[in-house]
Formats: sequence, structure tokens, C-alpha cells
Amino acid sequence: MNTDILELRQFYASPLGRAAGEAVGDALGSIWPRLPNERLVGLGYTPPYLERFSSGTERSFAFMPARQGACTWPNERPGATALVFEEELPLSDAAVDRVLMVHALEFAENPAEALREAWRVMAPNGRLVVVVPNRRGVWARFEHTPFGSGRPYSRSQITALLRETNFTPGPMTDALFFPPTHRRGMLRFWQPCERTGRRVGAVFAGVLIIEAQKRLYQGLPAARRASRRALVPALAPQGVHTSRGIRTD
Repeated sequence: MNTDILELRQFYASPLGRAAGEAVGDALGSIWPRLPNERLVGLGYTPPYLERFSSGTERSFAFMPARQGACTWPNERPGATALVFEEELPLSDAAVDRVLMVHALEFAENPAEALREAWRVMAPNGRLVVVVPNRRGVWARFEHTPFGSGRPYSRSQITALLRETNFTPGPMTDALFFPPTHRRGMLRFWQPCERTGRRVGAVFAGVLIIEAQKRLYQGLPAARRASRRALVPALAPQGVHTSRGIRTD
């Protein structure tokens, strides 16, 4: 099940979504404190997190999958958003230093292909951070948040997938220890829940966050990619048929 751009925007505009964005952003900050003068690409729905990490970068882009849809980012500066296929990013080889994937891998048609494409566009020793729903977590069981849709992962599954696609897994952390409820009374305590969860290392966190480094000493197997659907703009003129059966545009 995919989550479209309207659902994602509505979620992050809600009190629950704002709390979730802050919790995940804080956990990301423990892995990536600052990215000075580096080139950063967010793949999936990453605007809530790019706002935190784009400051000080050489340039930052928000790449949004075609099946999801796209929105403008940033709002008060020249746009840096592109609608993309995860397996065919519009970048040359070794073009960026960092890739952040949020609301991406769990919805990808072929997760391994998406990661190999991220590997291609990353510079030598580039670093990737992946945020995925935790298969054992409570958030993966409720579909009223984006973290309850798509394909959740266990720690061993996401680590194995990264190794398979030529990444070396590194630090891993967790986030979303508080329950996915819209009740404001319970949301008031999301920060103490996060602090407690990180301290005790609970296995039922809502998301897994893992950094990986691009590995260079092992070749990637060549594989023929299956043909993909071509997207047609929704408002593209289709023409009309005349009474003689001749189509005019």
C-alpha cells in the first residue's frame, strides 16, 4: 500500500505528525550532527527532515517518487524538488555526498534496485541513512500514519539488504517510542517516552534508523532491469474523435 503526497503532508501537519517528525529528526541528528559543504539528496518524503539538515550544505534536493507525487520544497527559496523513479535518479555517477531515505524503501517496487541506484549517485565514501518502519514496533500495526503502510523491516532484514547492495552498515538507532495516538493528552508526554526508550533500548520502537557507507571494493552484479510504466501527465490533451473517425489534437 502506497501513501500519496496529500496523506503525507496532512500527517506531518497534524500534532501527531509534528511530534513524530521531531522525534525522528532528533534521532537522525545523533547520527548526522551537521553536513557542512556537502551535497545532500532526500529520497521519499523528506522535507520535514531536510529543513533540519540542509542548512550549511553545498546544496540539497528533495527527490519524490513518481507513485507518491511531489510538493514544492523549500517554500521560501528557489524550488529544489524533483519527481523521480527511485531506480533511475536524474544524477550522474558520484554526484552527491549524502542520501537520506524516509518513506521510500518501504514503498519501493524493488528495494534492492533503489539502493543500488543510491549507491551509483553517491561519491566514494558517501553515506546513506535509511529510516524504515520497525516490523516489531507498534507504529507498523496502525495505518493512520505513513509508518503503518508499506513493507516494515527487522534489524536483520535491513542490515542484510544494505550488505547485499554494496553498503557497509554502520550506526543504528531507533525512534517513535510513544504510541501513535492523536489524543493530545497523551502526545504531551512524547518527549519523556522518547528519552526513556532510547535509554533502555526498547525493541518495539516505531522506526529503525541506520547509517551505511558506500563500499567500493566489491563489484555490483549486472542485471537487466524490467521495463517500467511510463507516466502520462493527468492533464495531457488526449484529442477528440470526429464523426468521420479522424482524431484531431
